Amino acid sequence: MSGRVRHIGVAERRARLAVRHRLAPRARAATPEEVADALVALHGTDPATVYLAVGARITDPSGTISETERALYEDRSLVRMHGMRHTVFVFPTELTAVVHASTGLAVAARERASLLKDMAAAGAPDAAWLKEVEESALAALARRGQATAAELAKDEPRLREQFAYAAGKSYEGVHTVSSRLLRVLGVEGKVVRGRPLGSWTSSQFRWAPAPAHPELDAAGAQAELLRRWLAVCGPATEADLKWWTGWRVTEVRRALTAIGAREVALDEGTGYVLAGDEEPGGQKPGGQKPGGGKPAGEGTAEPWAALLPGLDPTAMGWQQRDWFLAPGLRPALFDRSGNVGPTVWWDGRVVGGWAQRPDGEIVWRLLEKDGVGREAEAAIAAEAERLRGWVGTTRVTPRFRTPLERELAG
Repeated sequence: MSGRVRHIGVAERRARLAVRHRLAPRARAATPEEVADALVALHGTDPATVYLAVGARITDPSGTISETERALYEDRSLVRMHGMRHTVFVFPTELTAVVHASTGLAVAARERASLLKDMAAAGAPDAAWLKEVEESALAALARRGQATAAELAKDEPRLREQFAYAAGKSYEGVHTVSSRLLRVLGVEGKVVRGRPLGSWTSSQFRWAPAPAHPELDAAGAQAELLRRWLAVCGPATEADLKWWTGWRVTEVRRALTAIGAREVALDEGTGYVLAGDEEPGGQKPGGQKPGGGKPAGEGTAEPWAALLPGLDPTAMGWQQRDWFLAPGLRPALFDRSGNVGPTVWWDGRVVGGWAQRPDGEIVWRLLEKDGVGREAEAAIAAEAERLRGWVGTTRVTPRFRTPLERELAG
């Protein structure tokens, strides 16, 4: 890049986040599809996160559950599938081909090879047998529309076959063909998660045939995914990009070159944005505003409060988070594996955490009080009441519990 490299400071990054992540009140979305499109992906490892992330960003949260279920299970405009870092996300359906080609193919090849290796080591049937079972299971799923592994095994009994795993090692166990095969078919983009067996907080899902999508070139798909993500989360460092995508650094650099990304200076080093997005209120090519089509003027967004769930895509959007989350807060807000718990935000930064008590009350605590006055506390309290209003009596316990969440929930 020739000429002066512009510095984008913390205040401007927080202002971009407010609008592009649909967190400032004026930037909130009308539908779950708008939220997912604005964020590129919603974390789906914890089923409740999808709904809580939507509810925090939608204009009228009273319809969060019914509207998100409509999008996921009736219109199928949103799809739950494996994506970046071999993690389950919810994506806009039109993005599934891009995700599959950019992140799924390499993982799928490793998963299938691992399954065949484990089966061979256990003396289980060979690849030809597995292929036959796979085709039979997929045909059964197509007939049923959606089904659990147990239901599919009624149509294809060989799915119940078991084989030993890691015999003689401390982590040895027994796997069923269904559990391993359906996981492989998931990362291969042949099946996706369907309706849960229970409520919207349930982690037990039926399986469904994956929506049809074209097979894309991997490099082109990586460029498109990175373009979409930078529109929402730019500026970001190379380390952020590598972490979020799960790609090799050579793939990240190739995609940055392909989309003509521009360098900017960040407090932590060199960052990247889309061409035309270097300045405040920058425009993407064609005049479309990055981050969901909201108007320019990100730096003038009013102060805002939010209660975001564990694994929320904003809190988990970058590897380097010091610009919105003080390092001293991490022991209370993260588990030992690096999963973020429920967080309280004020004007672009994490200032505390929240939890739900057994009686449904939403409780929160400030961990960072600098610059958090009465206005902030009133706004946070209003968000807590807004959250309780649509969650109602449903008990929501994060899948990955953190020290502060456990304490508050107790």
